[in-house]
Amino acid sequence: MKWDTVEGNWRQFKGKVKAQWGKLTDEQLDVIAGKRTELSGKIQKVYGVTKEEAEKQIKHFEEANKDYHPKSSESTH
Repeated sequence: MKWDTVEGNWRQFKGKVKAQWGKLTDEQLDVIAGKRTELSGKIQKVYGVTKEEAEKQIKHFEEANKDYHPKSSESTH
């Protein structure tokens, strides 16, 4: 999965991120706004893990969601 897909479709991925990292608040998710470095930083802070561990978790998330294809906004109209 390319991370720009997540960033470009943040509304669709936000629920998946919340399911993976339930301690992140909606406000924090809004600040993250699909930015990988922001997500990594919030995971480190909220969960008290190292940068390496946060990156490992994000890579696992990417692998688990590699086949997910968010619906384009055009198809929802």
